[in-house]
Amino acid sequence: MSKIRIALIEDHDLTRVGIRTALLQKDDIEVVGEAANAAEGLKMLKMVQPDIAIVDIGLPDKDGIELTREVKSTANGQQLITKVLILTLRDNKEAVLAAFAAGADSYCMKDIKFDNLLEAIRVTYNGNAWIDPAIARIVLQQAQQNPQKLESTFVNTKTIASNPDYVENLEGIQPYTLTERELEVLQLIVEGCSNAVIAERLYITVGTVKTHVRNILNKLCADDRTQAAVRALRSGLVG
Repeated sequence: MSKIRIALIEDHDLTRVGIRTALLQKDDIEVVGEAANAAEGLKMLKMVQPDIAIVDIGLPDKDGIELTREVKSTANGQQLITKVLILTLRDNKEAVLAAFAAGADSYCMKDIKFDNLLEAIRVTYNGNAWIDPAIARIVLQQAQQNPQKLESTFVNTKTIASNPDYVENLEGIQPYTLTERELEVLQLIVEGCSNAVIAERLYITVGTVKTHVRNILNKLCADDRTQAAVRALRSGLVG
């Protein structure tokens, strides 16, 4: 089994060492590089090309949002495939939305439990967005206030390029395309509930929830739960 190659860009030594030490205990993860500032970090990413860069927003020379923008810009020109997982103490609306607008793939708070960080890493590695429950409400509030703007942040540009009728298809989503149970699950996704919470509320197993979530993503042509929530709000499937 191939390992998930991780790079850490964090200026606080104790935080960086702590994350590295914890990650190295996992057989499916390999830490391939570290940096304490954005300049060293970008150089390191170009050299080792990890699967995921865990980036702190509060770097001393340049904030992690700008670094994320440079990483994604570099990716277009130099075939970097690195995904960016933001790790930060900032949970304000401006920082969250700016990070995603810059191209961040996932967003975690620094007080996240290690098991949840592992989940975030694996979800991100598989090509989906992982958003810390502590800030999910910010994203969903933005979706309710301006769903079209947020949709543009999360939508995969390849989807649009390969499907010119994407917007029209999105507007045409009808409630009857989802079962009653899928609509219940979708409502809880919009509320920011995890699979475990959804299972508890609907008195079903986590495995059943995962099946419903997979069906919902397929029917809404969504890449991840956040995109599904945005599209559900925009199309009026849930309120």
